[in-house]
Amino acid sequence: MPIRVLASDVISRIAAGEVVERPASVVKELVENSLDAGATQITVEVSGGGIQLIKVTDNGTGIPAGDVELAFQRHATSKITSDTDLEIVSTLGFRGEALPSIAAVADVLLVTRHRDDVAGVALRLERGALAGKIKQGAPQGTALTVRDLFRNVPARLKFLKSTSTENGHISHLVTQYCLAFPEVKFDLTIGGRNTIRTSGNGNLRDVLIEIYGVETAKAMLEIAPDVSATGGQFPVISGFVGPSSIARSNRNYLSFFVNRRWIQSRMLSYAVEEAYHGMMMTGKHPIVVLNISISPQEIDVNVHPTKSEIKFRCEHDVFIAAQKAVRNTLIGLAPVPSMKLSIPSPVDPASSFPFPASPATRKAAPTPKFVPEQREVFEPLTRLPILRVIGQLQNTYIIAEGPDGVYFVDQHAAHERIVFEKVREQQAQRAVEVQGLLEPMTVEVTARQGELLKSQGEVLAEYGFSLEQFGERAYLLRAVPALLKGEKIMAALTEILDSLGEVQKNEWQERVAQLLACHGAVRAGQSLSFQEMEELIRQLERTAVPRNCPHGRPTMMHLSIARLEGEFGR
Repeated sequence: MPIRVLASDVISRIAAGEVVERPASVVKELVENSLDAGATQITVEVSGGGIQLIKVTDNGTGIPAGDVELAFQRHATSKITSDTDLEIVSTLGFRGEALPSIAAVADVLLVTRHRDDVAGVALRLERGALAGKIKQGAPQGTALTVRDLFRNVPARLKFLKSTSTENGHISHLVTQYCLAFPEVKFDLTIGGRNTIRTSGNGNLRDVLIEIYGVETAKAMLEIAPDVSATGGQFPVISGFVGPSSIARSNRNYLSFFVNRRWIQSRMLSYAVEEAYHGMMMTGKHPIVVLNISISPQEIDVNVHPTKSEIKFRCEHDVFIAAQKAVRNTLIGLAPVPSMKLSIPSPVDPASSFPFPASPATRKAAPTPKFVPEQREVFEPLTRLPILRVIGQLQNTYIIAEGPDGVYFVDQHAAHERIVFEKVREQQAQRAVEVQGLLEPMTVEVTARQGELLKSQGEVLAEYGFSLEQFGERAYLLRAVPALLKGEKIMAALTEILDSLGEVQKNEWQERVAQLLACHGAVRAGQSLSFQEMEELIRQLERTAVPRNCPHGRPTMMHLSIARLEGEFGR
């Protein structure tokens, strides 16, 4: 086929396909335009999953009357003037493709009044072509209405999901901008029902209350920004992280913002999950709102048509800063999980993502009969309180009294944490306690286990295992870590060999230490003397992460005096 220049309408529809993936994409572009215009109030109205209607209204600066038509031409923007501006992009939108791309696949009505103009302008476009323009009275700001989205692109309509799913994507998107701009008042109405309404008072925790509910927001831990960071090459990290007690089953609750821009980032997701390593159960994910402030010259935002991804010049520095900020917050502030007993709690709206519960829905949550007016508040603790051992429950849980209630300590999980940190410290200092066997034990291995021993036998040696090959698939075990006794020796070694084939090489050291701690710790159902229980609690208090075992399970639960009094109707 001969080479030819595409028709302008085809070019517009191709561009629209890159920018307008689904109705939520339209909302994203319009909300970003409102924020760039300095709006302090933004209202979003949606019907039919965004196909029938999307209307975004703001109180920003508005568009000058002489520029309204120009705003719908491709690559027309007021946000950059030259290629050098791309190195220091400080606005959310800058490509100049949003409005023309939307107009190419929908009918659009723009009503705007610039702050310096006396009258407003109404501009109507149908399938990208001007259909009418008049002057009319209007408040300062812009209202842009989009109707019949993708009417002229039926192929795109076929790939959209159900109305509720598309509404969910819109709700999730508006949620992110509420978190990124707590000083802006947002209103989201879907199908005539108000689903999100923020106060715009600038308090991020208040936004968390609106999005995730009171109980979840109350449990979130605030990241203290590192004041020594310059905000240049080295990023300043702020925001909130959730303790492991409010974990979720997917990653939809990870929110990342770079210079107020909402982004998707595998690197930041990995940094956060590494920060929670050993503090959250496998298969669970945290609630995190992470704000990263960095010099615009250190990032490239012009790498994706929808600006959802960016590149960092010094990615490693950002990874370390994010991981450190989250980890330090969790270690320093994470509370002991609180027991719920039979007192009902308001439904956590985050558990039903993608729809946050409306204010009216939350007001209707059941109120317990005996609940003090002042709800229990977590006191941030950098260490465990001093605990007084009372006794043992079913040879599994140590019951201890603290200054603010009763603590139930899982003796196996707690001892796992103690042994894990001891083993890791000994390994780092090359001083693992080892015991030789009077008679070597013969260990038969599978072909896969044999290959692992040949390639990574030194990992086991670092932790105290002395293995000598004795035939094709047999080894002589001559020494073991001192913490393993009797039948635990073979059980631990077998599980370690099986497990190493399931994880990455950079995780082998951690996995060996976890399994040694598991097999070397006291078991559930094991009777402990009063002195043994006291010593276990004292050792747990000295660990770096006393609230979780190496697998992320909680080591203890807290029953506060306030909850006890509520149960007894005091």
